[in-house]
This record gives sequence, C-alpha cells and structure tokens, in this order.
Amino acid sequence: MFLQLYIEFFKIGLFSIGGGLATIPFIKELMEKTHWFTMSDVSNMIAVSECTPGPMGVNMATYVGNVIAGFAGGIIATLGLISPSIIVIIIVAHFLKKFKDSPAVQGMMLGLRPASTGLIIVATVSVALAAIFNQEAYAASGTIIDFFNFKAMGLAVILFIMMRKLKWHPVAFIGIAAVVGVMFQF
Repeated sequence: MFLQLYIEFFKIGLFSIGGGLATIPFIKELMEKTHWFTMSDVSNMIAVSECTPGPMGVNMATYVGNVIAGFAGGIIATLGLISPSIIVIIIVAHFLKKFKDSPAVQGMMLGLRPASTGLIIVATVSVALAAIFNQEAYAASGTIIDFFNFKAMGLAVILFIMMRKLKWHPVAFIGIAAVVGVMFQF
C-alpha cells in the first residue's frame, strides 16, 4: 500500500504543473482508478486543503495518505508528491545557469504557462460541477431534485453577493463557508 501511495503521488507531483489546483484532475483520476475515495471525499479534501495552511497539493496528498494508510500513509503520499519537484528543481537549476539566455529555454518556460492554466481551469470546472451536482444523492434516490445541490448553490450566491458588497478579506469568506458547511453539512 505504501509503495502504491508513493508511486501514485509521485506521478501526480510529476505532471501537475501549476500548483495545488492543478492536482485536482489527477486526484479525480486516482479516485476513479483506485476507488480509495468518492467525489464527495474529493470535495471535502479540497475544502480542508484550502482551509489549512500550506500548499493545497501537499495538503491533499497528506489527507489522502492519512485516510488510506494512517499517519505513515500521509507522510508517504506527501513525499511522493514533492519528490519530483525536488528532483526537477535540482536538475533545472544546474542547467538553467548554463542556458538561461537560450531562446529555446525561454520558449519552454512560456509554454508551461498555458499548460498550467489549462490544468487550473479543468480543476475549477470539476470542483464547481461537484459542488452544484450531487450525483451520489441522485443515484440513491433517483429523483431529479436530489441531483442539484441547492444548499451549496445558495451559499455560493450569498457569499458572492457578500464579497461584492462587504469587501472583506477572502479568508473571512472561506471561514464563513467552512462554518456554514459544517453546520449544515453540505
């Protein structure tokens, strides 16, 4: 189990260019491949990872590893996620000193921007769809009314209106959403 956790998160760390939100499509793919967790669990992981200090991707790896294999699993998954970054940084730093003014290197760096933007857009859409549509409740009841998560949509609209009017720091709204989510168990 530990080896599989390390390998899966090593792959996620290797290909999720652009930070924590870019890991979400890979986490979703891992969910479908291993069935270690559900889409509802992914939504909870995102919420917890966003609310806790530290990089979102690392927080999600720690969360998954801990749920799957306890404390040691959290450490193994986190090490798997960060290992590619450490390896790549060491290699790139070595070669970047020599080739930093090369047009090819500058072109590759520019090419990474749209790739990371695309991963973040996919993550945003998948999180929004998971929040709006409740496939698990629909599958259980079979009624179309259970397909839509009206409470989450209402909370999002209310928080959006509040953000526009109150001009508070975003952390305040994250805290409000977390408290309301726990109270009403979105």
